[in-house]
Amino acid sequence: MNACVIVFPGSNCDRDVKVALEAVSGRPVRMVWHGDATVPACDLIVLPGGFAYGDYLRCGAMAAHSPIMRDVVAKAKAGTPVLGICNGFQVLTEAGLLPGVLMRNASLKFVCKDVHLKVEQTDTPFTHCYAKGEVVRIPVAHGDGNYFADAAALDRLEGNGQVVFRYVDEAGNATPEANPNGAQRNIAGICDERRRVLGMMPHPERLFEPMLGGVDGRRLFESLVERLAA
Repeated sequence: MNACVIVFPGSNCDRDVKVALEAVSGRPVRMVWHGDATVPACDLIVLPGGFAYGDYLRCGAMAAHSPIMRDVVAKAKAGTPVLGICNGFQVLTEAGLLPGVLMRNASLKFVCKDVHLKVEQTDTPFTHCYAKGEVVRIPVAHGDGNYFADAAALDRLEGNGQVVFRYVDEAGNATPEANPNGAQRNIAGICDERRRVLGMMPHPERLFEPMLGGVDGRRLFESLVERLAA
């Protein structure tokens, strides 16, 4: 599997996800600058976490209009899988590749902690190594992770099985207390209708090996390697 990570001014998790991908795939990962016009031929594009363009205007709004994103959008529409993590999820919504928006956390505070997620869908190239309904622990670190969409859009996401991850407690219950940011319906991650684009607020790259305190994020990368190397 050949992967490319897009680097924006203000990205700060780009090398983290590069390390995770290289450790799991055993292949080098290319870092692609936001000012480039095209993404090299690859099997996966990753939009990493951070504060692209300083998160001015709205988080991800300026990054969505950077030169590289024209080709990211084109390649996504042509079928190349795209993973957006945290700020990358925000960029995906601003670029129109995923519905909804990410707003300020309901607490109006930056949240940095481990959370529990229920894996709602496993029929994606990002999640097939998980078990459907499994509860995993993944860290979050964001100030604008409050997922919002209108009721009709939320119903479509639910009906199409596009809600991939949901904030829950350890027992798997989607309670208000388990929701770190106020996201509607405890949504932590969604995919597009073709299941080729995934946006998620939690950071799987921060728990991909034991020395980091856990491995629940590793299977997301293993899923990609298995599906995209086939």
